[in-house]
Amino acid sequence: MKHYSVLLKESLDNLNIKEDGIYVDGTLGLAGHSKNILKKCPKGFLYAFDKDEEAILYAKNLLDEVGSNFKIFHSDFAQMKECLKEEGISKVDGILFDLGVSSPQIDTQERGFSFMHSGPLDMRMDKTQKISAKEIVNSYSEKELSTLFFTYGEEPKSKKIAFEIVKEREKKPILKTDELVEIIKQAVGTKYFYEKHPERQIFQAIRIEVNNELKDLENVLPDAISLLKKGGRLCVITFHSLEDRIVKKIFKEYSEVNEMVKGLPDIPLEYQPTITLINKKPIVASLEEINENTRSKSAKMRVIEKVIE
Repeated sequence: MKHYSVLLKESLDNLNIKEDGIYVDGTLGLAGHSKNILKKCPKGFLYAFDKDEEAILYAKNLLDEVGSNFKIFHSDFAQMKECLKEEGISKVDGILFDLGVSSPQIDTQERGFSFMHSGPLDMRMDKTQKISAKEIVNSYSEKELSTLFFTYGEEPKSKKIAFEIVKEREKKPILKTDELVEIIKQAVGTKYFYEKHPERQIFQAIRIEVNNELKDLENVLPDAISLLKKGGRLCVITFHSLEDRIVKKIFKEYSEVNEMVKGLPDIPLEYQPTITLINKKPIVASLEEINENTRSKSAKMRVIEKVIE
């Protein structure tokens, strides 16, 4: 299985990995990052999280080849703090999030993530959950669909697309990815469809909703910051503006002096910033990496370091 770990060297360098440190990979995937973190902390420990059972099975075999000092949770990373607490872990040396969908998920037609293949409308990262893309497309109201497409897909023609979906599903349920793509094309017209590719935005919006991606990210970042030891690093790799905006906002909030006390000569400890930004501008993939893996083109990595525990 061919797999590229986006911004691999940059992630490893910025995590400042210690050989006896405790690290967390919040998005295990096919263990590209995890495997290399594990190699660098032979006396430490790695905790990894993923919702995809298929990915976990593959990743475990890969990590077993490196060492046994790891544990994988079949869980959403939003549960990170609780899961680690059960392991007796309250502080860690570094955390990594590589957000988005893995290449195998996109390329496997049966998973229904891709608008380029015919497959079932699924898009679940965790196949044990009940809600899939099929339920959203066939049961959300026209207004709910329109809001979803505009908010999570930033698609200007969201209302037209929502209207067309509701009209078509009254004739018969929409069950396949290519059926949905055709409906989107009908809604916006051929010229707009081939120029703007709104199907990308609509599939993104549905996938985010199915997997609760943005809400989970908003919830986990404060937890991740609180888990870091002083001097610990958090690296977050995003793949679209909605994710990056959340990361940027939360990092800004935690790295600035509280507005209530800004300007005071002596700022109380509880109002001082708890993190510092390692990179003011996001780290992006090199031209060499983009040529090797075009999916890395949209990747942005932001890094912070904990300064007050």
